[in-house]
Amino acid sequence: MDAVRVALLRDVLAGTAWPAAARDFAGALRSSVVRHGGGLLLVGTAEYEPWHLAAHLVDEAMWAGLPELSPTLVRHRVRPADPAHLAVGLGRLEAAGRGATLLVVAPDRPDGGLLERVHGARRAGATVLSLDGGDREVHALAHESLSVDPAREEGVDLDTVQHLVSAAAGENGVPRPRGRVRFRDRLSRLADLLTSPPPARW
Repeated sequence: MDAVRVALLRDVLAGTAWPAAARDFAGALRSSVVRHGGGLLLVGTAEYEPWHLAAHLVDEAMWAGLPELSPTLVRHRVRPADPAHLAVGLGRLEAAGRGATLLVVAPDRPDGGLLERVHGARRAGATVLSLDGGDREVHALAHESLSVDPAREEGVDLDTVQHLVSAAAGENGVPRPRGRVRFRDRLSRLADLLTSPPPARW
């Protein structure tokens, strides 16, 4: 989802708490990965793999100049033919410890094996965040969480909130110029951004 669509989405949701909630959660995510510097691990459930969020975070990391935001996607099923960036299995969670940030995306309750691994990572010192459907066990494991219950939040689902979060995660990473900036300088910077090649896609 590009910046224009995210802006339209924020306009549609302007009368709700979602834009602010997504910014707060994104701020916690960005703060954790930048402060601790131990890398960002992103994992979903056996039924739901957040590859779309991973791709958006890679883009945001590139555009904002925050390489720490670029996640390692941890997958439940890895095949020998998978490329390197899609070949990281659940065993990676067992190596997560102090300094690592773990983002769990779980529309439904994860299986016990994933919860156990996340609990182990937290015990070892990893910071755990969750985007979830309101499961209590996931909440108990997370230092920060943002829950979406589609049955209660009309028109808002976890995919929508992931777009808001990923866009907000990179926003404050762009260095802000100090003092007054001339219009010509702002226009020049915009032209550079628009003409630079996009980051590699997934």
